Amino acid sequence: MAQIRIVGDDLVVVMEGLDKLWAFKGSLTVPLANVRGATADPGIAAEPKGIRAPGSHLPGVIIAGTFHQDGDKVFWDVRDPSKAIVVELADEEYTRLILQVDDPRATVALVENALT
Repeated sequence: MAQIRIVGDDLVVVMEGLDKLWAFKGSLTVPLANVRGATADPGIAAEPKGIRAPGSHLPGVIIAGTFHQDGDKVFWDVRDPSKAIVVELADEEYTRLILQVDDPRATVALVENALT
């Protein structure tokens, strides 16, 4: 699971527990200027992921790490798809961050409010 915070002009994502190991990353920082938006999307885990490099994918258990699909890099950290959100990015290493959070609605509202 990931914790998302707004720190100054940045969106900060911190992976918790063993997710750091499975995702091969402990945190990500993205300038808010490069965040296009966020949505809750519990169906995202059923979509194709692409080629994992590096990352972990045990169907029904965890999707974590970097996945390459159609020329894009997407970062995943999801165990429970019902709590997944998608953060769309521009001009960043990743085009999307797909993250499991405690409260998808509140997290999407936090990101959207920071963008206004």
